[in-house]
Amino acid sequence: MSERDHAHAHSSTTGKNLLLALALTLGFSIVELIAGWHSGSLALLADAGHMVTDGASLGISALAAWLAARPPSRRHTYGLGRVEFLAALINALSMVAVVFVIGSEAWQRLQHPGSINGATVSIVAVLGLLINLVVAWILSRGERNLNVRAAMLHVMDDALGSVAAIAAGVVIWLTGWTPIDPLLSILIGGLILASSVGLLREALHATLDGVPFTMNIELVGQALAEVPGVSEVHDLHVWPIASERLALSAHVLVANLASWPQTLHLLRAVASDQGIDHVTFQPESPAGELQPIQFVRR
Repeated sequence: MSERDHAHAHSSTTGKNLLLALALTLGFSIVELIAGWHSGSLALLADAGHMVTDGASLGISALAAWLAARPPSRRHTYGLGRVEFLAALINALSMVAVVFVIGSEAWQRLQHPGSINGATVSIVAVLGLLINLVVAWILSRGERNLNVRAAMLHVMDDALGSVAAIAAGVVIWLTGWTPIDPLLSILIGGLILASSVGLLREALHATLDGVPFTMNIELVGQALAEVPGVSEVHDLHVWPIASERLALSAHVLVANLASWPQTLHLLRAVASDQGIDHVTFQPESPAGELQPIQFVRR
């Protein structure tokens, strides 16, 4: 099986896992909405609303995985793998929006507390936590690219919301102290915001063709410049073309153009060791014009 076929199979499996997670999440969100409205619990309503956004994020992620699995075309010669970056960006932004909605409603509840049925909140929240854990397990069985990680973040943060709702329900059931409900909602909102900002930064960076944070492009350039027959590497670019695929282009100054096929083979091997599978190298003779950013053989 070719590398492209492997990528297609992974994307197909990821899409199926996301659709199954979507069905479970949306199904239980309806239960939580009804229970939250009946019990008067903001924590439960927030968790239900969070599960609805989880469903939307899973739907977006599933669509992105399906599009990413489509082969390249004349209009999209790299394929549509980058749509997964857009899905992750949308999901991260939606998480930030959910946090502000929860925080605003929690503040209102602190100013005007109401009656809450603690027993109903606890029981439904326990079921919600179980659903979230099942969904997280389903997502963990596929590849862990940026798109899936964004969906997983939604689910795990929703699991935290369920834990908060359980704690709020138990405290209200035993003591009748209702302020615990909005206070825990604010706490969980803060945790969600902290994790969302990191994902938002990474998704935006990938969308803007940024070099992966885990990669040092200076070391990549130097490794390429150390290839026998190479005098210098300049105009070096590395960017993501899909969640699991990196591309590289560079101009390579070589002493002897006649040995370029062997040099190219070695350059590709170095790029492959760096996790880069799509490369374009432009050979140049010593008479060519040098660029300001250079990686010179030591």
